[in-house]
Formats: sequence, structure tokens, C-alpha cells
Amino acid sequence: MIPPVDLSIQHAQVAAEVAVGWEEVFARTAFVGGPQVAEFEQAYATFSGVAHCVGVANGTDALELALRALEIGPGDECILPANSFIATAEAVARAGATPVFVDCDADSFLIDTKAALAALTPRTKAILPVHLYGQIAPVEDLLDQDVFIVEDAAQSQGATRNGAVSGSLGHLAGTSFYPGKNLGAYGDAGAVTTNSSDLADRVRLLSQHGSAAKYVHSTLGFNSRLDTLQAVVLQAKLRRLEAWNTERSEAAEYYTSLLRGIAGVKVPQVLPGNTHVWHLYVVRVPNRDHVHDTMRANGVGAAIHYPTPIHKTAPFATDGSFPNAELVAGEILSLPIFPGITRAQQDRVVEALIGALA
Repeated sequence: MIPPVDLSIQHAQVAAEVAVGWEEVFARTAFVGGPQVAEFEQAYATFSGVAHCVGVANGTDALELALRALEIGPGDECILPANSFIATAEAVARAGATPVFVDCDADSFLIDTKAALAALTPRTKAILPVHLYGQIAPVEDLLDQDVFIVEDAAQSQGATRNGAVSGSLGHLAGTSFYPGKNLGAYGDAGAVTTNSSDLADRVRLLSQHGSAAKYVHSTLGFNSRLDTLQAVVLQAKLRRLEAWNTERSEAAEYYTSLLRGIAGVKVPQVLPGNTHVWHLYVVRVPNRDHVHDTMRANGVGAAIHYPTPIHKTAPFATDGSFPNAELVAGEILSLPIFPGITRAQQDRVVEALIGALA
């Protein structure tokens, strides 16, 4: 089986460095809040072109903490695309606010910014553009409104739009370091990035039980911290992320060269001004479920991101109609892509895809 992502290749490149770092953590027994956490936070802030990074337990918490730092809660509305992972909406609901869904662009799969602006009401407090599959949403279209912009940057570490790095375009951003992300930990992890020192302090306070000093709790928070072992892994991988993103881009270019002109296959579109980091390589095909199942039966780990728009899931079911999100949900297919994928593997993926379309 050619897997959707092969993490063993990355691990082999960082294993020795991680082992040394972990031994230092074990020796100090600084498993929570060790110095490696602050070192990684500073490094990731610099990488993202922002002043502050706060490491947290996972990407969903990162988005929720960003919203809570902005004092968004019951009675407030947050606009987000229907074509995203459910965590984007979960974070809004967990903060106590109401998710308001809008459609996506059928070509880029990113949030339809015109639809987002049309959905603004006096209750709207934030828009959550999702930088899906590895490219940044056109956030500039959403600025200069009387609402906060909270980027969902879980799939776009290192991507840029008009020179600005993912996680630096809004008031705050939440990102995920789930193992399969471009920058992945050895378990769950996440971060909030921002240029505001006040918001960064607020996120850190909320993520540590509302406590800036031991046993002094100034507000209601919860426990969501980046542990030291994961910080060691992320620091080692961050040093290699730019090179790994380049490998992803080269693999994407090769896929596109093989697939352009193949009947029935729509290759991904990159928005002008974007540097795509190809967290996923997502094509559109007819008879998607048949194609997906056939490819997997033939040893190619195709995947679907995502088969059900959020507004069609049980927790967020709504009567709203979002035709592009509903259309692409039945056609999108993610082909295997990861740093270290070989041309021979990609050739086999494309052969399996063409065979499944026949």
C-alpha cells in the first residue's frame, strides 16, 4: 500500500535529534513547561512572521482559545466555510458562540469571501477563514470589517499569501500539529499565533486554568498546554519544514503534469498570490466513491477530505444550502503526498487513478 502520508520518512530524519532532546527532558524531568517549549514558541513565531506564539494541546483548543481571548461567546456569531473539518465549528460552539456557515469557492475549495461578507449581521464577532489543503484563503477581502479575523491555519504551516505567512494575516490564528500535518508532532499539539501581546497573554492565561501564578486564578480557563516532549519534536521538524514543503511542491507539480488533460480529472487550482504548501493534493473526479474504493483495493491510499460538509453533520445540521460545498464533497479525492514520496510511487498512484476512472 502506498499510504496517504508516510511519517516514517520524516521520523528517520529527526530521530537522532529527538532522542537527544528527549534525554535532556528526562534528565531534567521538566515534562510540562520545560525550556524547550519557550524555545519552540519563539522559533515558530519567527517562522510565521508574528510576535507571539503560544503552544497548546491541540488545534481545536487553539481555535477555541483564540475566540475566548477575544471574549467571543454566547449570543455571538462566527462565520466559517461549510467545507472544512468539523473542528472549526466545534471550536466556535465550545466557546459558546453560534457557527454561521457559508459556501466555498468551487475551484479553490476555500471560503467564498463574498458569501462571508453577505452573511455579516450585528451579532457577527468573527470570521474564521480556513487555509484548506495547504493554501491561504483570500483574507484581505475580509479585512476592514468591524469583526475579528481568526485564521484556521491547521493545514498551512509555511504557506504564504502575497508574501505574508499563514498565521500572520488575522487578529489571531490557531494551528494544529497533529502528526499528519506539514509540521506534525508525535501526538496532539497546537498553537495560537498573534501580533498582539495582550491577546497572547490572554490565550496563555486561559490555557493554564486562568492562572498567571500558581493557585491564583483570575478567570475561568482550562488545561491546554504544549508538553515539553512534543516541543522537542516540533523544533527538530521545524528546522526541516521549508525543505519538506519544497518536496511537497515538487510532488504536486509532478502530479499536475501527469494529470493535466486526463478526462474526468480536475487538478487543484492555486490562487494568484499564494504559495501552496500542499498539505493535501486534492483532485475532483466523477464517481468518486467508486474511484476511491478501487484505488485502495489496488494498494493506493487515496483519501477523502471531507466527505460531508459541516452543515450536513449531526451536531451542526442546518437547512441552509451551500451548493459548492455539497457538490465538491461528492467529488474530491486526496492523492498520497508527503516529503519523500518517489516519482515511481506517484506514477503508480496516477496509473491506479486512471484505471479506476475507466
